[in-house]
Amino acid sequence: MLGITKKIGGTAAELAGGFVLALSAGYMLSDTQLAGVASFADISLAGALSLPTSAAVLTGSLLRSIIGGSVGRNIVKIAAMIMILIIKLFFDDREEPKFCGIGTALSVVLSGASVSVLIGEMWYKLFFYIVYGVIAGYTAYSAAIIVSGLKRRSVIDLTSAGGCAYSVVYAIVISVLCTAKVSLIDPGIVAGTAVTLGGLYFYRHTGGVVCGALTVCGAFLASPETGMSIVLLPVAGLLTGYLKKRRYSVAAVVFVLIDLMLTVFTGISQGEFMGIINIICGAFLFTVLAPNYSDKWLITAAGETSALPELMNARMSFLSDSIGNVRSESGRIAEVLLDKADGKSDEEEISEQVCTHCFKRLFCWKNNYGTTKRGFRKLGELTEFSAETFPYELSDCLHTDELLELYEERSKQKVTAKLLEMRFSESRQLMFEQIKIMEEMISAAGERLDVRYSSSISSQVRDKLKKFGIVHRNVIAYYNNRNRLLVELYFAYGDCPRSFSRICDLISDELRVPLSSSEPVSSGKEVRVRLFEKPEYSLEVYGASMCAGGNKVNGDTSMVFGDGTGVSYVILSDGMGSGRKAAVQSKLVVRLFRKLISSGVKYDSAIKMINSIMVTKSQDESFATLDAVRIDLDSGQLTVIKSGAASTIIKKRDGVIRVAAPNFPIGIYAQSEIYYRDCQFDEGDVLIMFSDGVSENEYLYIKELLSEENDLKKIVDEICVKSEIFNTSPRSDDVTVIGVRMCRSQFVNM
Repeated sequence: MLGITKKIGGTAAELAGGFVLALSAGYMLSDTQLAGVASFADISLAGALSLPTSAAVLTGSLLRSIIGGSVGRNIVKIAAMIMILIIKLFFDDREEPKFCGIGTALSVVLSGASVSVLIGEMWYKLFFYIVYGVIAGYTAYSAAIIVSGLKRRSVIDLTSAGGCAYSVVYAIVISVLCTAKVSLIDPGIVAGTAVTLGGLYFYRHTGGVVCGALTVCGAFLASPETGMSIVLLPVAGLLTGYLKKRRYSVAAVVFVLIDLMLTVFTGISQGEFMGIINIICGAFLFTVLAPNYSDKWLITAAGETSALPELMNARMSFLSDSIGNVRSESGRIAEVLLDKADGKSDEEEISEQVCTHCFKRLFCWKNNYGTTKRGFRKLGELTEFSAETFPYELSDCLHTDELLELYEERSKQKVTAKLLEMRFSESRQLMFEQIKIMEEMISAAGERLDVRYSSSISSQVRDKLKKFGIVHRNVIAYYNNRNRLLVELYFAYGDCPRSFSRICDLISDELRVPLSSSEPVSSGKEVRVRLFEKPEYSLEVYGASMCAGGNKVNGDTSMVFGDGTGVSYVILSDGMGSGRKAAVQSKLVVRLFRKLISSGVKYDSAIKMINSIMVTKSQDESFATLDAVRIDLDSGQLTVIKSGAASTIIKKRDGVIRVAAPNFPIGIYAQSEIYYRDCQFDEGDVLIMFSDGVSENEYLYIKELLSEENDLKKIVDEICVKSEIFNTSPRSDDVTVIGVRMCRSQFVNM
């Protein structure tokens, strides 16, 4: 019994709700008719659902049969559903669509054959039950595909096999509704008309024809008279679908008029007149429900599941501009940090130093200028400096030893300069590495995106911005793989609005979806901002820091930001040394990392780019650590990223994890070393990041603190304060501690 419970899965509330719905469906479908015979809708539904809900369908159908006194008439259906339950009880893959279809078909055929044997009509009814079972089995297979698809993604997928499955089930549902007439109103025709109008209004003539044809098919399955009363529905859907999109009421009126005219021209009968009345009711239902329609829950074409060229072109262009902007900034940084040489020659500097205060200066540099000039030039060409190699042109010089000493020192400096030049020559080779990095970036930007473009919302947002006089370059709306809506807005740099919160409010009101706004990102030519529905999770972040010694400036830099797609980053960089100089280096690393990530660059390519900038930015040796975490707020996927950084401590429900990386900081070698580790970050989990100022001696204390304390602020403050106690080194360092906790987002209804 325990094993069966585990296989069923789900919470008690979900099971109870599903059981009640299945019980109601079984009760309503029990005595329905299909093509003049008992409907197999309840059998197919039982075959498609899980074990407990299948039992609920059987219970509802049996209850209706007992109350209506039709147990004998429905004995084959009841027996078939009992057999379906028995099969599902003893097979593990009972929810597999193929298994559901085959199991349902076999159950119908076997139960029908068994009953026929009992009443002596086996050969007479066997062929009928085979056909009946095949149709019921295929319907169960289609319904199982729908159920598994909804469980996997919670969206109606009308592409490929999903579209066929929904078509079959839709026709059966319309047929069942058509047999449940209430006075003059036919629920099947009313619902089918509303769906057909929705198809032609939102998906033009194609949607009108497909939905209209399926509705007519379902009506014919109920009865030929019902089908004939709306046989022209697909034609009306086709013609109305070609009209330019108008208001909902206009589309409904035009649709009804076209159907009425076609019916009059072909000859109207009493049944067709009743069909017109139901079509009018369906049109009214469409006008009521259409404003609430959203393509968020519907996929109609395979091409909409990935980014369209419009999205890719905008992103590629924006990324290209961002890379150029970063390269320009790095060039300006190099100019600021590079110490420029005086520009004087060795001869001028040494002659000023030696000859300025010599009483023979005028004699040497005025009367014997040419000879003195040649002597100094020969000194500059010497490789060995001694009295024997001293130029004869300067034999009368009073400062021979001083000149030899200065030129020998200058010669050593030249050797050192050549070595440095070789180093910078190697650094310039990084240009090829940077080109390779850019190729990786562009390649990454061109990868297939698991998003679904929404042309209707994109157009709706464009119209809203235009109405309020907001000049924009591009609007791209799409749903991600978690079915969250995201809207990317692109503005020319000169037309960038001052307040994006107002734009966010306008679009939220227009779409009736609560949206949040990311920080604007500039490529130098364009500004992009993302509006997005809140992801499932959010972060609680708290940080604390202390300066080393008597410094007033902390050399560590930290930042928290999101890229607007539902991914958040927490960064900590520790510059070389401490104080102001270290702060410049760490701020450069953090600022460039955020710039590149927000522009769409993957974190590994971003770190390579930053490393190449740090190596080549100046003659001075400078480097900084990079400690970052990337958290997907939709799935809880955590990626710890390190380049020479201290360990990261992660507290999970089942224990504490320490993530360490023995690699070098950014800016030491031309080839950057990146360490990353993926793990799951669940609700309530806590992550602690800290700079090198926190000694490894404190790790055990941190582990105990995480086990005992739950207040994130207290944890971070305590680690920061105790860092001096655990530090046994005579040299102090800047300390920064950051705590991160995963929390459930608070959603706002509009």
